[in-house]
Amino acid sequence: MPSQFSAIAQTLPTASFIYQPPIAAHQAQRILVKPNLGYPVAPPVTVSMGVLGNVLKALRQASPNAEILVVEGVCSPVSLGDIAGRHGLYNLLDEGMRLIDADTLPLIEYANRSPQPVRFKTMWAPELLEQVDCRISVGAFKRTILKDEPLISASLKNLYGLFPRTKYKARSNHSRGQLHRPSVPLVLQDVYFCIGHLFDGAVVDAERRFVSHDWKPDKGEAIAVGKVFFGDDLIEVDRLACQTIGENIPSYLDAISQLRKGFPIPK
Repeated sequence: MPSQFSAIAQTLPTASFIYQPPIAAHQAQRILVKPNLGYPVAPPVTVSMGVLGNVLKALRQASPNAEILVVEGVCSPVSLGDIAGRHGLYNLLDEGMRLIDADTLPLIEYANRSPQPVRFKTMWAPELLEQVDCRISVGAFKRTILKDEPLISASLKNLYGLFPRTKYKARSNHSRGQLHRPSVPLVLQDVYFCIGHLFDGAVVDAERRFVSHDWKPDKGEAIAVGKVFFGDDLIEVDRLACQTIGENIPSYLDAISQLRKGFPIPK
């Protein structure tokens, strides 16, 4: 089946998905991969090892000698190492690949490049984002309900796991409750203009999409879709995923698209 292609986003059936890394990945010395693996729960709550393995394999082919860093911050009392073991992630890693808990990394403040910041003028995130040559977000397609409104999580929302819980926790030490105020769709605009714009590629695993009937991001139902979305731009990949699956385009995608018109952001 031919892929549906636009300049920066495309989709393929999961069975025939072969990842095409961005230009930045070719002959890179260090590559950061941010997978959605924050919970000790099987796909589609988290990204599948089939899709993640495909991405890692393609990155290794693009840069045979690169150090590939798989970086995630969990949303659970279960450690990242235990979650990785339960999912079988270690079986995908070669000698030049390393799993890192984002909560253990040195932090710096990233300036908000938005012409209209919502809440955060700066956000704390791993300094490592500035120390690699290529950054890829590998998300799972999920819909939850927050404040009686649907919330779509894909490659952009996946970046929440990079923010330190020590700085952004609220009532629970295991989550980043500060990033839910005043609302996730609004804070996602700040997320994009602080660190999202740094990312060179996005992958959204929609072999099955996850649908929760409340706010819980790890309890719900799985609905077959059989597709993977990918490309060089997080916003357009997430937009294509929503359009193809039949979800309304989230307000934060439209807001970011409008805000970045006429405001080129240097990496």
